[in-house]
Amino acid sequence: MNLKSLLAMAILIAFYGCQEKEVDPFATVRPEESRFTKITLVEKLNEPMELEVLDNFDVLFIERGGKVRKYVAETGQVEEIGFLDVYAQNEDGLLGLAKDPKFNENQWIYLYYAPAGPDSINRLSRFTLVDGLLQKTSEKIMLEVPVFRGCCHSGGSLEFDSKGNLFISLGDDTTPFESDNYNPIDERAGRPGNVDAQKTSGNSNDLRGSILRITPQVDGTYTIPEGNLFPPGTPNTRPEIYVKGNRNPFRIGVDQRNGNLFWGEVGPDASVDSLKRGPKGHDEFNLATKPGFFGWPYFVGNNKPYWKYDFEKKESLFEFDPKAPQNTSPNSTGIEILPPATPALIWYPYDESVEFPMLGTGGRNAMAGPVYYRGDYEKSEVRFPGYFDGKAFFYDWMRNWIFTVKLTEDFQYDTMERFMPSTVFDKPVDMQFAKDGSLYILEYGTFWSSQNDDSGIYRIEFASGNRKPQVKATANQLTGAAPLQVQFSSEGSVDLDEGDVLTYEWDFGNGEKTSEPNPSFTFSKPGVYPVKLILKDKEGAVATTTLEIKVGNEAPSVKIDWKGNRSFYFGPESIAYEVKVSDAEDGAIDSNRVRFSIDYLEGGFDLVQAGHQADEHVSLGENYITQAGCKACHAVANESIGPDYTAVSNKYLNQSNARAYLIDKITNGGGGVWGERIMPGHTHLPPAQVEAMVDFILGIANPKANVRTLPLTGSYAIDRTDLPDGYYLIQASYEDLGANGIPPLKSQEVLTLRHATVRASSANLLKDVAKANGPQFQFVRFTASQAWIKFDQIDLNGIKSIDLALNPGNTKGKIQLRSGSPEGQVVGETKVLTRDDRPKGQEGQFFTISVAITPPTEASDLYLVFVPEGDVSIWNTFNLNTLHFKKKAD
Repeated sequence: MNLKSLLAMAILIAFYGCQEKEVDPFATVRPEESRFTKITLVEKLNEPMELEVLDNFDVLFIERGGKVRKYVAETGQVEEIGFLDVYAQNEDGLLGLAKDPKFNENQWIYLYYAPAGPDSINRLSRFTLVDGLLQKTSEKIMLEVPVFRGCCHSGGSLEFDSKGNLFISLGDDTTPFESDNYNPIDERAGRPGNVDAQKTSGNSNDLRGSILRITPQVDGTYTIPEGNLFPPGTPNTRPEIYVKGNRNPFRIGVDQRNGNLFWGEVGPDASVDSLKRGPKGHDEFNLATKPGFFGWPYFVGNNKPYWKYDFEKKESLFEFDPKAPQNTSPNSTGIEILPPATPALIWYPYDESVEFPMLGTGGRNAMAGPVYYRGDYEKSEVRFPGYFDGKAFFYDWMRNWIFTVKLTEDFQYDTMERFMPSTVFDKPVDMQFAKDGSLYILEYGTFWSSQNDDSGIYRIEFASGNRKPQVKATANQLTGAAPLQVQFSSEGSVDLDEGDVLTYEWDFGNGEKTSEPNPSFTFSKPGVYPVKLILKDKEGAVATTTLEIKVGNEAPSVKIDWKGNRSFYFGPESIAYEVKVSDAEDGAIDSNRVRFSIDYLEGGFDLVQAGHQADEHVSLGENYITQAGCKACHAVANESIGPDYTAVSNKYLNQSNARAYLIDKITNGGGGVWGERIMPGHTHLPPAQVEAMVDFILGIANPKANVRTLPLTGSYAIDRTDLPDGYYLIQASYEDLGANGIPPLKSQEVLTLRHATVRASSANLLKDVAKANGPQFQFVRFTASQAWIKFDQIDLNGIKSIDLALNPGNTKGKIQLRSGSPEGQVVGETKVLTRDDRPKGQEGQFFTISVAITPPTEASDLYLVFVPEGDVSIWNTFNLNTLHFKKKAD
């Protein structure tokens, strides 16, 4: 090598040696949630199912009704690029989307759908995009799957691995409603074709209840890659099958580095274990490092076995053996002895999971997302950090959470943790990392089988360095007569980067602007003004938010002058009241347009409080529907799992027996009117509640039928005081006539009178306090000095004292009752207490201490603060069961 070459090499070494090496400060440290920003790209989609993020950050996505659409990143608009005529009933439709690994060259996409027409099939096809549009004539039909139309569990997720193999998930196509929600293995002759999952999931010769793995070819056919579950040529098997024994593997994910397959398995619905049928239902997060059989319909979770059940004789015969699952169903065309069952990686029921309690409780719908590796994405300012390397994203459509799962070196479960726990996700249904390492999430929205306003596509960016400001804008009033003076505030807006400086710009929607953080502005003319707050940090990062100010119509004033306590009832008594309504534009108020009602509800006080809407007069029946959990399956105006209440109301509008019929249907259950799904009975609900629910439903189509308005002045007899969870709901509302082009505005006031004995565990907020909810007691444990519980807006007017049912345990301390804040005015306190202060004759876990009260003049938040003398900890606590509010003697 000559001197000139050596000199050139030295220059190159010096040049590259001086380049700044990329530093990942969160390679091993968990980043705080504030470093992630969820950005809305588009919303109000119609049942979105799967997405593909293109290299230019356009997003292809499909909707179950048959549309193929594209979000255009440059414009922020959505284009319709294709449509398939699909059979979109029950759980079928356009279900799966994947782009070809060489999409940039060939513009091929793969769609899994149920074609409209008489044939009961689902189809996998390849299409070509021509000039960005779906060319229908380019369809290459690759695979058709015979199905039982009108049923369930269709699956349909499509994912490629790094070797060009395509995975397709297929559900068991079997109804859960014919088997008491345990494993559906009804072998009786003459039964419908969708009652025995041994015909599909347990059948090695049927593609349903499987995850397939095929290799698409250029001519539109496919070949079978090596290593599937059944080698080609094996009698009574299908070689496409990679994983067998699935119920509904609705979303799958593939590790692009090692080919590991993940999926979420939507499990059966039984809520309790049965000694002779099998385990309660569990959802699963599964991992296949190799082909295998994963249990359904013989096992669930970590191979919890079901019983072989004779549906004819209603006899349980034996438990299935996970080491040698045996399919002897006459409906199966496959092999009899299936491969040993592989247990789930993670499993969880409706109630709290013993093994994975962090997953919570409630409805469940497990799904799998991608596996992240930072090095697989371009170096960008938004890609996720190395902390997530090798972790799989796992999410639940019903519970609206996302977890990341870390595995051991041999792919066993290690740990998992909640991803962005403070961020709202509305039914996540698919997710994918873009080439810049940002995460795109497709959210289905609240109700199944509905076009939801809260559906959309969102992009999550990570910031290891400078973070975007977090913007918040409020106004002291959003509506009013002209001229309208509004005080705006940016309080709550922050920049989490130390030393950063924010600049503010308020745009008042009429050409006028200001740079003040908290300006006051007067709108002189009627109109609707979009007011925008724009925040910019010193690095140039920008965040915006908008408020809508309506000028020209003052909202009416509605006040309930209630002469008794506004938080509690105490015993039978008559309370005088007056409803006062005024409106600046309407002048004299037509009392016939004022709604005023008082209803007694027998239970569910804590549940219903979260459901109150500020501008809606809530009906008694709707409250009962809310607290019974019916809105999980039935919305008021959008079809969900069951029909929406508006459709039900319209159907029975002119039927004379509608009320009695619907009362019986809700009480005893039934099906067949709105499809195959069967509604369970609600025999546990009191008849009066069911009647009120039906009145609300029928009143949707005929709103005047059930409007009950009390006189606006008078007295009301409080006569139901026996039930501890019963409460009176007092509502007054008025909608004005509108003015100056501004639509009518509604105002209301709501009072809720609850029983004077209140469970401490029902507090609205707790700090350093644990709930100890047992079968007989629902008490709280104060675990630290200055621990507290808070009750929102308690009226202590007329209250003489509060009886506290408590147990100091091994602690020593007192309870202070404070108004407004934990440091607010002391309105009462106990003496310093120990277990020795139990009054003679008081037995049981708790004893009563009476606290005299000096009430504040107005309703305010009530705090109970624990002030110890000595040690207190999570093992040594001061315990409180109930509070009983006592009136002064008249």
